[in-house]
Amino acid sequence: MEASAGLSRIGLAGLAVMGQNLALNIAEKGFPISVYNRTTSKVDETIERAKSEGDLPLTGHYSPRDFVLSLQKPRSVIILVKAGTPVDQTISTLSEYMEEGDTIIDGGNEWYENTERRIRETEQKGILYLGMGVSGGEEGARNGPSMMPGGSLTAYKNIEEIVKKVAAQVEDGPCVTYIGEGGSGNFVKMVHNGIEYGDMQLISEAYDVLKNVGGLSNEELARIFDEWNKGELESFLVEITADIFKVKDDLSEGELVDKILDKTGMKGTGKWTVQQAAELSVAAPTIAASLDCRYLSGLKEERENAEAILKEAGMVDQVGPVRSGIDKKRLIDDVRQALYASKICSYAQGMNLLRAKSNEKGWGLDLGEMARIWKGGCIIRAVFLDRIKQAYQRNPQLASLVVDPEFAKEMVQRQAAWRRVVGLAVQAGISTPGMCASLAYFDTYRRARLPANLVQAQRDLFGAHTYERIDRPGAFHTEWTKLARQSNFK
Repeated sequence: MEASAGLSRIGLAGLAVMGQNLALNIAEKGFPISVYNRTTSKVDETIERAKSEGDLPLTGHYSPRDFVLSLQKPRSVIILVKAGTPVDQTISTLSEYMEEGDTIIDGGNEWYENTERRIRETEQKGILYLGMGVSGGEEGARNGPSMMPGGSLTAYKNIEEIVKKVAAQVEDGPCVTYIGEGGSGNFVKMVHNGIEYGDMQLISEAYDVLKNVGGLSNEELARIFDEWNKGELESFLVEITADIFKVKDDLSEGELVDKILDKTGMKGTGKWTVQQAAELSVAAPTIAASLDCRYLSGLKEERENAEAILKEAGMVDQVGPVRSGIDKKRLIDDVRQALYASKICSYAQGMNLLRAKSNEKGWGLDLGEMARIWKGGCIIRAVFLDRIKQAYQRNPQLASLVVDPEFAKEMVQRQAAWRRVVGLAVQAGISTPGMCASLAYFDTYRRARLPANLVQAQRDLFGAHTYERIDRPGAFHTEWTKLARQSNFK
């Protein structure tokens, strides 16, 4: 693409932390960029950073018109503002000065249906549109995120050269790919965040068991997580968890982690993931359990009251007696295996949700490629994503990661340790909802026959919903109550 003299290759509007860092990343990769923000001080701040971080080719603009007109055609503008109405307002402001064939890319965490609506709306003006999930936080944005663009393929082609250089780089390419049509990019990012919820919950449960059942200190925990990060659990979240345990509190004695209030915040993508799983009839119990835990963590006062009332009612500490007979070395190894097996189930649920939505919408998502672009730059980046990629390359029709021959072998090898950890936690009164949900998912999925026959019988008795039989075709209905009264059972 020929650069017109003095015009920028791309523009970015919205200079909060993510926007600033992504703009500087683009400039550092050699693409002249124009930036704009409604609050002018943010523009000044970004210009200053561009100067101090290597005199990067970045120019600031203080009006939407100047900003848009500073871009070479066909123009491409990334917007990074708060999801919802602010996005619509920004599109409306910028599109006044844009022309047919120009592109708008929304890099926020947006609900996928909003993106599909905006694709239709901008299309009427001849403007192309992409909804692009960006993962990796501020560090990823600055040094190489994982990016998930969906929408207009032509729009993607307009920025492909830029995003491929700006994305995190792994051995098999940049962590970006054209996801598919419509809101597919936002949907994939939403599921990524749902998997992230599951991952964080499972790690916090591993910590809880090791600390409270195993009696491990923060120093020991830091060592263990560092060790784990050198093996099969190597991942961004395990690495940062090790770092968290090492930080001393500068306001009082001990480590900072122990002084943090146990109430979790959230932005909504985990909730969307669970809602979509329900809509699509896809089981995602690990992700749902992690969401429930965030809700329960918010009930801090209720939990404190519950602890006091149940103690009064005779609840005794279960941890002490369980801990007295613990083999610490074995517990650490068991927890490692339980965490790994639970994670496979969490990723399996996320991948199945992606496949179900792709089938519904005709997106044609390549699940192996999704795993590949998550290998670098993003929050759930982990060494075993490469193995997930290979599993889908071996069999693109793979029903679940649990039945991939490689992963199946690992689940079977780790299930004894997994059951020991969950059993110990239950005995000790330590909740491990993520690990329990993963194990229940595994145990339900691997059984050829479930007690659902009884549920169907109940449904038929009270609602005449009919049932199928295992030995002949067709739908059947039985007068259960009448026949039960006539039976010889006493």
